[in-house]
Amino acid sequence: MQIDFLLLSILTPLAVALAIGLGLPKRFAVKLAYLGFGVPAVIAVYLWWAFPATALGDYVFVSRYDTGLTGLGISLVLGLNGISMPMFLMTGIVGLASGIYAINSEAERLKIYLMLLLIMQAGLLGVFASTDVFFFYFFHELALIPTFIMVGIWGGRDRNYAAMKMTIYLTLGAMLSLIGLIALYHRSGADSFDMLVLRETIMTQGLVEGDQKVIFGLLLFGFGTLVSLWPFHTWAPLGYGAAPSSVAMLHAGVLKKFGLYGFVQIALPLLPLGAAAWAPWLAWLALGNIVIVGFITMAQSDLKQMVGYASVMHVGYGLLGVACVSILGAGGVVLFMVAHGLSVALLFLLTTSIHHRTGTFDMDEMGGLAKKAPVLAAFFLTAVLASIGLPGPGLLNFWGELAIFMAVYDYAMWMVVPAVFGVVISAIYGLRAMGRVFYGEESETFIKHQTENPVIDLKWSERVPSLLLLITLIALGLWPKAISTPLNAALEAIYPAEEAPATEIVQKQRL
Repeated sequence: MQIDFLLLSILTPLAVALAIGLGLPKRFAVKLAYLGFGVPAVIAVYLWWAFPATALGDYVFVSRYDTGLTGLGISLVLGLNGISMPMFLMTGIVGLASGIYAINSEAERLKIYLMLLLIMQAGLLGVFASTDVFFFYFFHELALIPTFIMVGIWGGRDRNYAAMKMTIYLTLGAMLSLIGLIALYHRSGADSFDMLVLRETIMTQGLVEGDQKVIFGLLLFGFGTLVSLWPFHTWAPLGYGAAPSSVAMLHAGVLKKFGLYGFVQIALPLLPLGAAAWAPWLAWLALGNIVIVGFITMAQSDLKQMVGYASVMHVGYGLLGVACVSILGAGGVVLFMVAHGLSVALLFLLTTSIHHRTGTFDMDEMGGLAKKAPVLAAFFLTAVLASIGLPGPGLLNFWGELAIFMAVYDYAMWMVVPAVFGVVISAIYGLRAMGRVFYGEESETFIKHQTENPVIDLKWSERVPSLLLLITLIALGLWPKAISTPLNAALEAIYPAEEAPATEIVQKQRL
């Protein structure tokens, strides 16, 4: 009997969460949580390694399960293609890193905290493993609900307000997305929510331009709100600032990619005319993320708020890649999502590690930390350089941004200028934070804090998850073809194109 690894990766954290919820003693619950986070990560790496290079854009590792809702066109179908495979791999790695960090945290009611985090991880894995649009949405909601609870209970400053604002914005975004997805199913004439059936039906019967514009508009503002599109972004920095570290790692690193992934996997290939009509609006709003939110990020003195705003700012590059309505742009978005997921998760982890050693998030009350924690300084500098998109091999962020810049150049040459200016903004606030936290003069507050809490370098409970994220980021940066080769095949198979592919990383043909 063949093992369904995708289903196993989803059920394992759910089963562990159930065992913890049924009253498993704390010492066993904590040990079992390692299994709940570790098994999906191992499966993700295995499926990436076993992913056939000759898949030619098809879904592989496909399994179907009857849900009793077949009459409504709903069935649980799991599988990976070249677009979802890199996202599934990233989810497994970030989930394991956040899980290890949570297990070794001093969170109150740790069992419940781990139970909710495991449910969140199961939902995230289900998002990228689903080929059925209904379950794609269902798993997103499964991951989203624990987020609100954990921010409201275990969050920091302004947690109640942050949880409420996140709930309002993300619920509205999710409802608009759901309406758009249902409209896509209804107007396509398909008898199933399966992405393959939808694609085949639309290619055969077509979908009129007016319907495409309306549906893409719904998805634009629905997915856009979920991914913190300017000016619907204000929930994100507040939420990340209040969220516990592991929750911020999973939400900013993985869950927020739901919208961008939905654009690349569903909206762009199925609604090309609608995408072309909305592209100029999306491009301008994406520049708002990059430039306006970028300036706001520069003004932050709170380190965690700075990382939160930086996450929102950099999402603008992904949205700009979508606005290019091209295969090159879509490919760059996928590379960007994987890189951003790993690097922002690392930044949130290290930001909390800095807080543990300084007793504050205020950068004006830090300084001189590099002498006492050189490993922490090295990790943080690498994460900052990755976030900036440091040119050259070794960090995956560069390849994603490079592909997006090339797509933007083809779409509207002048837009490259503000896009590249965003890199300058990133360098300013990133390196300035590095200087203030690690190489600036020690503040009186920090000196006083050290008398009661001597500073030590990163502990192994912090180094291990940091290394997981950093090693993956560097390995994929040195060998981007590990994910770009199957990505090429998937994009060429599902995106309408008129000419042959033009680049090695991603196809350059406009839709």
